[in-house]
Amino acid sequence: MRLMIFFLVCFLSFSGYSQSGPADLWSDMAEAPSFRLNDAENELISAVNNYRKKNKLDPIPVSASLSLVARLHVIDLSENYRYGSNCNLHSWSANPRWSSCCYTNDHRQASCMWDKPRELTGYPGDGYEIAFFSDEDYAVASDFIEAALDGWKSSRGHHDLIVNRGKWDTAAWKAMGVGVYKGFAVIWFGEVTDAKGAPAGYQP
Repeated sequence: MRLMIFFLVCFLSFSGYSQSGPADLWSDMAEAPSFRLNDAENELISAVNNYRKKNKLDPIPVSASLSLVARLHVIDLSENYRYGSNCNLHSWSANPRWSSCCYTNDHRQASCMWDKPRELTGYPGDGYEIAFFSDEDYAVASDFIEAALDGWKSSRGHHDLIVNRGKWDTAAWKAMGVGVYKGFAVIWFGEVTDAKGAPAGYQP
């Protein structure tokens, strides 16, 4: 099922995107064999699945592939997202590892989102992303996670996607990946089971 979704930005509205390449964080944080979820990412997974449980929904299995895509994207956003144009948080910088795009609110670049799991991993299905940013200085990671989830819950489109309502009521989420880094949080959803299973560091 393909449907375009909006992103949510809290506290600061971005409007531009740099086309410079990312720093050397990739090998250290995303592509190394030891890639594993960090504590904030585990908290976000728990928060989403606990919220689904309150809505009488099954938890979404955690995907190593979609989590890698999510981690790469939050690092890319942190390193390259800039003011100055209409590109939103679904945009990707210019990089030989993937196709770049300036994702605008008309969703003309929707395939840039849908195709990213296939570009970056062996995951065969489409990917659907929701994104959050805050420049607030949170005392602990759990406060940031709560703010992100509350923001998504307050947006009908995001809330419907998380709890399979409205246009997403026929979607069967079989994979979820999360990324949290320097004020950015993203969640990727997929309707295909990830053959790679859960990432290292996942704490159900």
